[in-house]
Amino acid sequence: MKAGALDGGEASMASDARGRMNKGISILDFILRLVGVVGTLGSAIAMGTTDETLPFFTQFIRFKASYDDLPSFTFFVIANAIVCGYLVLSLPLSIFHIVKSQARGSRIILILFDTAMLALLTAGASAAAAIVYLAHKGNARANWLAICQQFNSFCERISGSLIGSFGGVIIFVLLILLSALAISRR
Repeated sequence: MKAGALDGGEASMASDARGRMNKGISILDFILRLVGVVGTLGSAIAMGTTDETLPFFTQFIRFKASYDDLPSFTFFVIANAIVCGYLVLSLPLSIFHIVKSQARGSRIILILFDTAMLALLTAGASAAAAIVYLAHKGNARANWLAICQQFNSFCERISGSLIGSFGGVIIFVLLILLSALAISRR
């Protein structure tokens, strides 16, 4: 027998250990997908239901701020909704990986789609974050006034909705890393 070669029993034990590790990775993948669904759905709902109206001098003249006044916020809601839908649709495949932890082709497909969803979610969250920053700080050069002093409730909700979305970005990075680790441990 060559030095370093495994006999039948040792090879079987190593294979079992890899199988248990991949099953643990698959369970963590499923849990992260569930958390991602909650985060992206919560972000889309929080942003999509955000509006505030302030009276001005009389009750007939009012100032209104709504998420759909700004295309970046509309894109944010759509991106989070698409990513949430994708995560829900990917749950059965994640369950399949728990049952059959050695699956490789489906993990590669998940990595590709997860990467695309990561890009979409990052784009939506970043676009919204830029507008939220301007709403809080304003920009004197562009004559953009900070509106958060007047529309406090509006700004709190749009700022809060970013948390779930950027949490989703972190979850996708972890999902991609976990899938890559599971593929490499085969």
